[in-house]
Amino acid sequence: MATDVEKMVAVAVNALEDIKAKDIAVLDTSKKTALFARMIVASGDSTRQVKALTNNVAVDLKAAGFDIISTEGTDSGEWALVDAGDVVVHVMQPAVRDYYDIEALWGGEKPSFHAGAAKPWHAAD
Repeated sequence: MATDVEKMVAVAVNALEDIKAKDIAVLDTSKKTALFARMIVASGDSTRQVKALTNNVAVDLKAAGFDIISTEGTDSGEWALVDAGDVVVHVMQPAVRDYYDIEALWGGEKPSFHAGAAKPWHAAD
């Protein structure tokens, strides 16, 4: 029997696939934070597609009986998210996704820095 989290992930991934999201990644964050159990990251090719993907995920999760806590970033369409409690869905344009690389931050590996950088940027420097 599938848990609620697994059902939420399945609904969200199907909603992303319906609108042709690219590079969908599902990360298990249950051992890293108590805030949410899964993070889904996907790419959309344009601001319009990012907005459509985010909307489709929210509508499908709500239709499946899950509560949506919030949606954010739909104004700009570069990086939007759907917070459904145990599952958080990030939809980004490819350049934004490459820049922030949140999969590396949450995937258990140390974040890598661009080649040639002496040290990571720090606000106090």
